Amino acid sequence: VQLVESGGGLVQAGGSLTLSCVASGNIYSINTMRWYRHPPGKQRELVATLTSGGAVHYEDFVKGRFTISRNNAKNTVYLQMNSLKFEDTAVYYCNADIQVSRNNEYGYWGQGTQVTVSS
Repeated sequence: VQLVESGGGLVQAGGSLTLSCVASGNIYSINTMRWYRHPPGKQRELVATLTSGGAVHYEDFVKGRFTISRNNAKNTVYLQMNSLKFEDTAVYYCNADIQVSRNNEYGYWGQGTQVTVSS
C-alpha cells in the first residue's frame, strides 16, 4: 500500500491550496484518514481527521480555514486550505488506517508535500 500526496507549493499569506493524497495497492477498505504537518523546528502535529463514517475533527489552529474531505471511489483524501498564514508553513503528511484484508488493518504514511506560505 502506498500513499502519495500532491498539491503543495509556495503561496502568499491569505491564499489557498488544496492537497490530495491517493492510496493505492492491496486495499480492502480505508478507515480513518488524517492530515498531519511538521512545521520547521517543531514536532509533527495532527491537523484534521475524517473517519469512514464521515466524522470530522479539526485542530483549533485550522478550524474555519481548512476542510478535509474524501472520495472513497478514488481512495483519495483532500485538504482544502484557505486563508493560509505564515505559520501554516510545514511539510504536510497524509496518514490512513487501511485494511489489507477483513481482519488486518495497518497505519500508512505518505512521503509528505511541502507547503510554504510567504508573509
